[in-house]
Amino acid sequence: MAYLTTKNQYITVNGNKIAYREIAKGKSERPLVMLVHLAATMDNWDPKLIDLLTQKQHIILLDLPGVGASEGKVAPTIPGMAEQVIAIVKAMGYTSINLLGLSMGGMVAQEVVRLAPNLVNRLVLVGTGHRGGVGIDKVTATTFRYMARAGLHRVDPKRYIFYGHDAKGKIEADKVLSRLDSRDQAYTDKAMAVPSFLRQLKAIKRWGKAVEDDLTFISQPTLIANGDKDMMVPTENSYIMHKKIRNSQLIIYPNAGHGSLFQYADQFAKDLEDFLGVSHD
Repeated sequence: MAYLTTKNQYITVNGNKIAYREIAKGKSERPLVMLVHLAATMDNWDPKLIDLLTQKQHIILLDLPGVGASEGKVAPTIPGMAEQVIAIVKAMGYTSINLLGLSMGGMVAQEVVRLAPNLVNRLVLVGTGHRGGVGIDKVTATTFRYMARAGLHRVDPKRYIFYGHDAKGKIEADKVLSRLDSRDQAYTDKAMAVPSFLRQLKAIKRWGKAVEDDLTFISQPTLIANGDKDMMVPTENSYIMHKKIRNSQLIIYPNAGHGSLFQYADQFAKDLEDFLGVSHD
């Protein structure tokens, strides 16, 4: 898998060295910027999915300040993280992007649209919810509960956070986690620091406790995707966002949870390309 041997690149933004990976530049009219989930670096993107997307898409992945190999501090709020995204994208010279956010990244993506609506052409929200949405303020408790369970069974916490807890869920989790574990040390990102992870949790909780958003500020074509049983950010939020965002479409993958885009990598890549207007040869 090509993504497994993709190294970090760096750009200085507001005095901080920011790590990013830019792949297949020029493959599409504008780049697809992808914002990752809680406690994750660029190594947490499924290499199979990234390789599928880069066949026809110019992709940009980021470590925001304080995350992975990027200098600086994690912003204390979700809107603050969005400001960081906007600054990085502009520093890279882009004035129009497509934007995908997974989980916490989807929360940040919504705020990017609020703060810089002309920057985002099309929006993709995966395994996420809106400000003040159902169960968003409980993400911290849910995270620690599944981390404890994973510790007891000596497995990656994503086993329980991203996939079903039955035998079939274990099979799907093992497939994806084995791909993530295939990256050689020479190509790895810097690990997520615990203080940065805790700052992210506080930002999500603050955002979840805020007044519920009506999402009327989102006018871009929007794709909302999730599994039918997301145990981290309840799937109910995906249906609510679909009702609130007037120019949106919704895809719910069966027998899947928070990690539906990785579990259904082939189908999700096709669905995303269809949404972005990519032709299939």
